[in-house]
Amino acid sequence: MRSNLYRLGRYAARRPWVVIGAWLVVAALVVAASGAFGKKLEESFGAPGVDSQYATDLLSAAGADQAGLTAKVVVTPLDSTATLASPELRAALAQVRSTAASLPHVLGAADPVISPDGRVGLIRLQYPVLDKLEPSDLEQLKTLAALESPLRIELGGDLFYAFEQGQAGLGEAVGLIAAMIILLLAFGSIIAMGLPIGMAVFGLALAISSLSLVTYLIDLPSWAPVLGSMIGLGVGIDYALIIVTRHREYLARGMAVEEAVGRAVATAGQAVLFAGGTVVIAILGLVVAGVPFMTAGGIAISLIVLTMVLASITLLPAFLGLAGHWINRLRVRRVQSSPGMGWQRWAGHVSKHAAAYAVGATVLLLALAAPVLALRVGTPDDGALPEQRTERRAYDLVATGFGAGSNGSLVIAIDVSRDPAVVQPLSNAIRADRGIASVAPPSVNTAAGVASLIAVPTTGPQDAATMTTVKRLREEVFPSVLRDSPAKAHVGGQTATLADVGAKVNDRLPWFIGAVILLSVVLLAVVFRSVVVPLKAALMNLLSIGASFGVMVMIFQWGWAADLIGLESTIPILPFIPMFMFAVVFGLSMDYEVFLLSRIREEYVRTGDNTASTIHGITTTGRVITSAALIMIAVFVSFSLADDPTAKMFGLGLATAVLVDATIVRLVLVPALMKLLGDANWWTPDWFNRRSPVVAIAERESVSVSD
Repeated sequence: MRSNLYRLGRYAARRPWVVIGAWLVVAALVVAASGAFGKKLEESFGAPGVDSQYATDLLSAAGADQAGLTAKVVVTPLDSTATLASPELRAALAQVRSTAASLPHVLGAADPVISPDGRVGLIRLQYPVLDKLEPSDLEQLKTLAALESPLRIELGGDLFYAFEQGQAGLGEAVGLIAAMIILLLAFGSIIAMGLPIGMAVFGLALAISSLSLVTYLIDLPSWAPVLGSMIGLGVGIDYALIIVTRHREYLARGMAVEEAVGRAVATAGQAVLFAGGTVVIAILGLVVAGVPFMTAGGIAISLIVLTMVLASITLLPAFLGLAGHWINRLRVRRVQSSPGMGWQRWAGHVSKHAAAYAVGATVLLLALAAPVLALRVGTPDDGALPEQRTERRAYDLVATGFGAGSNGSLVIAIDVSRDPAVVQPLSNAIRADRGIASVAPPSVNTAAGVASLIAVPTTGPQDAATMTTVKRLREEVFPSVLRDSPAKAHVGGQTATLADVGAKVNDRLPWFIGAVILLSVVLLAVVFRSVVVPLKAALMNLLSIGASFGVMVMIFQWGWAADLIGLESTIPILPFIPMFMFAVVFGLSMDYEVFLLSRIREEYVRTGDNTASTIHGITTTGRVITSAALIMIAVFVSFSLADDPTAKMFGLGLATAVLVDATIVRLVLVPALMKLLGDANWWTPDWFNRRSPVVAIAERESVSVSD
């Protein structure tokens, strides 16, 4: 493989315009095809085989309106002393309802419900199922807020959850600016800085554009481009940074441009291939979850990462060949080309006190991870959004006027095809439950044999008590009424759906973690010809992930430093985030492991001295890994500027994981444990050596790249 990468790098450097032209043609075709034929990305959070999905399927099959999305229009008088009992305001409220009912795709607008104090009015709008809606439906709904009226009009509901997109552009812009500054400091040259940025932006644009075409093969979730941009931008710049750094090292040795590019792709490019492969394996492990939207999201992000890897070993070498020796021109500061002595002194210091540093770093990581024991999954509601968002203001008005549970109604679907008489007794039993505030009159479709009830809990959507109520309805209330009846009842609605998804994810989480770790360990064992190194890497990555989860609990659940990221209130962790975070963080953590161990392995093959090789690896990669980590952290933190708490969770969680991994793990635990284990790091059983393929990771293990 190494010799092939070497020839590929030399060709790209020798014929840069051929390679760049090929990328431009592909990009033009993909963008044109996406604009002309691309399908919209879906927004679905359901999961097959769970009770809430049965409720949705039952209502959909019967053509019931409750199977679709809802929106709510919440009004309150602009006059702080007035109530909705006045004739003028009742007329204004009727006008708002009439206008809302006339919006495209609105199946019905319920009669306004007035709060006991007369200050808040609530109109529920019923929409069809998601497949029949477009983002333009949300834009049409937002026009209600601009109506001239004596009422203040606020909006919320499922339609916002489905189509309101986060401000990804701001995060990408801030992340790019931060990356440019870091690269400028690392390279000291405007041209050297611009090459990784240009490659990453080009590759990301191509990958994101292709997603609407991939939807012909699999339905992709609409949030995939946002999360994909976050990860793709980070890994793309990082991969380019690794290759450009090695290329400049070869140039500093006096090599010709074409030779330097070829060797950089053969060495650093191979590390990029394996690092990217590990990220893809970890993310594709989401298939184990058995949740379609997570599987599809993992496929989308893997495609973006693969595009970045391909761009790093083809497009970037073409850029390097085109730049030639100009890569070191337009300097803004002089950067020492040889490895810094500071990194060498640090690695030597840790090696001399390996036991103390190993124990200290492990204790610190365990302390950071300890709050994971208090991790609570749930559904963050609109109460966590900033006050400038209309969804937050609508949420507050509804909670004040009707109680917190009104923001997370439960939709109960009943199959009454063989027992229609069961509806009223079931409604009474649900109403009598201590966790239910009210139950709307049942809607019965006799022809379809389906009835539906809307139940309002006494607690809000993100409260653990609401999940307890849902569980009690399913396990106690329904069986008590339906024990001798052929009728079946299911609890649906957004709150129940996300809770069910979370439960299914948690059930699959051990299998998922096991699958990802096993595949990654096998890959690293083949690459580095070692059993100990990959097992140690997996253990350290688990510590990094635990620490990042612990920090998330401290901030999002306990509220520590929440103001710094604009978090309005404490919230639980979204049900699907732990699994998704594990996949992404485990893959990214392996990135730095591969980059560092590649250098250590090269030196160990050359000298046979484990301690010296470890010091050499830290010395030669310290600056580049630190720069890469700072770029990744800057990109991820920038996404925490979004209003959406979910984006904040992903951004802050990923940034924390990378920070911990690039500092405590790579600069402390790795050299300490490598020293303590000595030559045992590179032990492999004979049967493994005989049966596994040989992958050249060091120059003496490969054919000469100059052939």
